[in-house]
Amino acid sequence: MINIADLLTITVTLFAVIDILGNIPLIITLRQKTGEINALKVTWVSALIMVVFLFIGEDVLNMIGIDLKSFSLAGAFVIFLIAIEMILNIELFKSNDQSAKKVTEIVPLAFPLIAGSGTLTTLLSLKAIENYSYLEIFSGLAINIIIVFIVLKMIIPIEKIIGQVGIEILRRVFGIILLAIAIKLSGL
Repeated sequence: MINIADLLTITVTLFAVIDILGNIPLIITLRQKTGEINALKVTWVSALIMVVFLFIGEDVLNMIGIDLKSFSLAGAFVIFLIAIEMILNIELFKSNDQSAKKVTEIVPLAFPLIAGSGTLTTLLSLKAIENYSYLEIFSGLAINIIIVFIVLKMIIPIEKIIGQVGIEILRRVFGIILLAIAIKLSGL
């Protein structure tokens, strides 16, 4: 049985950590680089990463000798580089050919932005520390995945509403926010 209060807590917690709305400027930037973002593919890959990590993530990390702090630091480093791109309006992640453009949908969008170290660590915390059931966590995760899909699917209309000047302003503002998130995840 799902406790509605627990489901709401899980959903809101994951929504804040995934921060799909805060990632809109980056999604727009990636769409402009690659020409298109396959919302269904990115959503499914993100969901798969999160669900697999919920059930076996900590065991896999322990098996290969990686602790959660090191995992978070690796994700923080990628987010740091993306933030530098956004703030300085430079291109570090180059996508010259089609295969590189397809990878860009997965890295950095599906991982580490949507299914990032913060999200994955939060899933483990909800399971271990808060003692929520798998059904409650999975349900909260499913709600967030639906929201992610809607935002990704609506990115072109959102881009048109914001306009090019708005995108440039948001890109730099959220670049600084991403930089702060990267520093926080790194534990500095």
